[in-house]
Amino acid sequence: WPDAYRVNRYVRGLGQDGDAAAALQGFQRFPTWMWRNTAVVEFVERLRDWNHGRPTAARTGFYGLDLYSLNASMSAVLGFLDREAPDVAARARERYACFEPFGGDSQAYGLMTGLGSTPSCEEGVIRTLLDLQQHRAQTPADPADPEAQFDAEQNAVLVRDAERYYRTMYLSEVSSWNERDTHMARTLWALDRHLSRPGRPARIVVWAHNSHLGDARFTEMGQARGELNLGQLVRERAPEDCYLVGFTTHDGAVTAASDWDAAAEHKRVNPSRGDSIEGVMHATGHRRCLLPFRDKPRLASEFEH
Repeated sequence: WPDAYRVNRYVRGLGQDGDAAAALQGFQRFPTWMWRNTAVVEFVERLRDWNHGRPTAARTGFYGLDLYSLNASMSAVLGFLDREAPDVAARARERYACFEPFGGDSQAYGLMTGLGSTPSCEEGVIRTLLDLQQHRAQTPADPADPEAQFDAEQNAVLVRDAERYYRTMYLSEVSSWNERDTHMARTLWALDRHLSRPGRPARIVVWAHNSHLGDARFTEMGQARGELNLGQLVRERAPEDCYLVGFTTHDGAVTAASDWDAAAEHKRVNPSRGDSIEGVMHATGHRRCLLPFRDKPRLASEFEH
């Protein structure tokens, strides 16, 4: 959330960054090349150009969904409270100090608390979130920066959910996965509420790995392991208002790593098999194709021919 929010401020014409490359410098966590690459730089600049001159409420934003930013989100909450509510900031700083013995290592926190070796910080992060929500109820929005309170509150929500995620990591892979994707869904609903206007519902595009966006109910994830995912939760909530767009290719190249936290490599994609969907699409001679799977009878008929 904090890394993407820095980009959000840039595309909305706010913040101190001079260009898209600078706005993306917050993405330091592996894999950095997922966001800090030339395609995203071009996209971010296009968003800023698109927003230029538009009313604030009509501008397109750029937001994060995942919860791997426990420490950065705590810093963002404290920064906001230092400016807007110093008395609340003092209490929040004291509560967040619960994480200090772990030196910023979220996984070490999860291991020690999950094993019961040290008390959890759960109560403190929940109380800080409640303080922020109370601050919102008592304070009018700043017209110069209408998203500042929303950003701070979402960071506090992230701290609450990340604390629980890391605490469950070493107890159950299923529970921690479900915590993570449930957090993504809650963030998505919050964005929908924040961005929608009367008579103009928000239109949101979500980028995520297919393990998050497929429907876990119909895969081994849900059927064998009891995992849910963002795609399932979206379909359950808005089955007629969501569309899954997948990308595939016949050949090409990709930037990837051979192992987690390993160096980036430029890898060739092997050409697809002739009897695969990618192979059939490639054989049409079209450089770009779209298959609308919602029209299944027609699609099945076309593939038979």
